[in-house]
Amino acid sequence: MFSAANPLFLRMPEQILILDFGSQYTQLIARRVRELNVYCEIHPYNHLPALTRDIKGVILSGSPCSVRDAGSPDLDLGLLGALPVLGVCYGAQLLAHKSGGTVLPSQIREYGRAKLTTVDHHVDLLKEISLDSQVWMSHSDTIASLSDQFDVIASTPSVKVAAFKKKNASVYGIQFHPEVTHSLEGKNLLRNFVVHICGCAQDWTPDQFVESTIATLQKQLGDDKVVMALSGGVDSTVAATLIHKAIGKNLYCIFVDNGLLRKGEFEQVLASYRHMGLNIKGVDAKDQFYQALANLSEPEAKRKAIGKTFIDVFDQESHRITDVKWLGQGTIYPDVIESVSVKGPSATIKSHHNVGGLPATMKLKVVEPLNTLFKDEVRLVGKTLGIDPLILGRHPFPGPGLGIRILGEITEEKVRILQNVDHLFIAALRKHGLYEKVWQAGAVLLPVYTVGVMGDERTYERVVALRAVVSVDGMTADWAHLPHDFLSDVSSDIINQVKGVNRVVYDISSKPPATIEWE
Repeated sequence: MFSAANPLFLRMPEQILILDFGSQYTQLIARRVRELNVYCEIHPYNHLPALTRDIKGVILSGSPCSVRDAGSPDLDLGLLGALPVLGVCYGAQLLAHKSGGTVLPSQIREYGRAKLTTVDHHVDLLKEISLDSQVWMSHSDTIASLSDQFDVIASTPSVKVAAFKKKNASVYGIQFHPEVTHSLEGKNLLRNFVVHICGCAQDWTPDQFVESTIATLQKQLGDDKVVMALSGGVDSTVAATLIHKAIGKNLYCIFVDNGLLRKGEFEQVLASYRHMGLNIKGVDAKDQFYQALANLSEPEAKRKAIGKTFIDVFDQESHRITDVKWLGQGTIYPDVIESVSVKGPSATIKSHHNVGGLPATMKLKVVEPLNTLFKDEVRLVGKTLGIDPLILGRHPFPGPGLGIRILGEITEEKVRILQNVDHLFIAALRKHGLYEKVWQAGAVLLPVYTVGVMGDERTYERVVALRAVVSVDGMTADWAHLPHDFLSDVSSDIINQVKGVNRVVYDISSKPPATIEWE
């Protein structure tokens, strides 16, 4: 992160501190702030960082909890000093509750769209917010009354205290969510707080990030050697490019063929990396992975076998390079956020997608140049670096690869079938201009055989499921409404061209309640 404890940045940017009380929308607040070209960080409410002069303001997130409950998330507001504060939903109720106001269960359900029927335009937070502006409510409690420290500055027909301000101080509370798109002028409200009230300069851009990061990597790494596993995905590619621009040939990249990649992917990606000038070695380890996966059907057992085998291969290849001191990783900000518990003081660091753990014998320091960025920001940085759009625009692909898209035991024959199915599906999406409209797509080989008819013969062959979703960041996703004619043509192509498949189904489940991957 951009913090005093991390030497990754020479100059600390101005930032907004977001304190997380457990809301499902907290990351969305951060995304909206960053869309204003202002840097921000999310921290658990019970892990308040040092309030350096670079922190210009604080946003208190929502929460599924009630301030009325014993043991609900709490914060000593005095620790925030004189910084501007914006409380959102639970954050607003906490401000009101701790200042002597009354928070009660809502008499009517306050969830969904609402209209602001009164707006105090003299207050900086509500400048250029329209009367009757649509906002999004999502709370079971409501602020019934405020102490005399506060003034009501906005209301809806059912919520008298939709927004309030502390007298003679830049402390605000709102009972709606400005970060969701249903609040039509929510971005304007956040701009008012971040730019006009907190005074942030809006100078945190991809160009600035690239320049600062490369300079700091040069200072941090010096003449040291860095080893890094590449996956062909956006995150590891952008991270490797930044490190390469900083230290050149002292970055040693390893791309492992685990036998679970897409059709032709190993050769294509390896050629792309070499064209980019990266110092990379391709390792064919298919047989090792297939042996490790033999007779395994349970999803978690397969994941662990894939992860352990990858570590073994990576460790073996790394030891061929002398005097390596650093491990490069493509960790991005959601990985960091999700690794820290809001509920307790301890932080459990989750396994990274490409490595998943390191042998103790490696004893490498870790460098993660993207660990402050969201996925869309990584793509913007990649664009600034001039990385091939075909790589930047690639759909996310799971670390275990096709290993979690083959339900049941994995064999070379099953991999061959699924690779061919997936290739036809992805190629068709590209051909029909649908690939960029879908966030992620792929095929799943089911452990099911069905009866079919081909020509005059009956068949008894496999079933594949096609999956395509639209999403922003994968946290939630809707199934993609692909044209029926397109799905019909793809189904015919798969059944006619892939030996061993006689039935195709399309997954129309959204996340939640389903997940994007089947395992």
